[in-house]
Amino acid sequence: MTELLTPQSLYDQDILLWVEDTIAKLKAHDFANLDLENLIEEIDTLGKSQRNAIRSLLRRLIEHLLKRCYVPLPECYVGWQKEIRAFRNDIKDILEDAPSLKNQIVEILPKVFETALASMREEYPQVSFPNSWLENCDVNDILNRNFWENS
Repeated sequence: MTELLTPQSLYDQDILLWVEDTIAKLKAHDFANLDLENLIEEIDTLGKSQRNAIRSLLRRLIEHLLKRCYVPLPECYVGWQKEIRAFRNDIKDILEDAPSLKNQIVEILPKVFETALASMREEYPQVSFPNSWLENCDVNDILNRNFWENS
């Protein structure tokens, strides 16, 4: 008894070639031959990936802001400030391509802060971090303000 093998789709064989083929079909208005199932999945994944990237970068940014503002290790300040600049620049780059994600930062900030704070309390148990911080800050503050200069 011989099993029938279904040929692998282009999507399964070579994702880059599938993307190029999909772009060509879209440009040619060849909508009838689009691999809609995989196209929808890829677009959905792209949106989720952007949101996850923002969440991860924001968490790392807040961790470094907390360290810089509250952990008394002056020999680490320059390194932490470099990381803060890098995370801010990465977030700004993403927001330049997807400005609507700025609204998501506002939505996820409390949970991200909570996660970052828990991480910092575990890493630096001797430091007294604030239970609430950044509550009255907007996204522009978080992405631009050097909070340690006001301490």
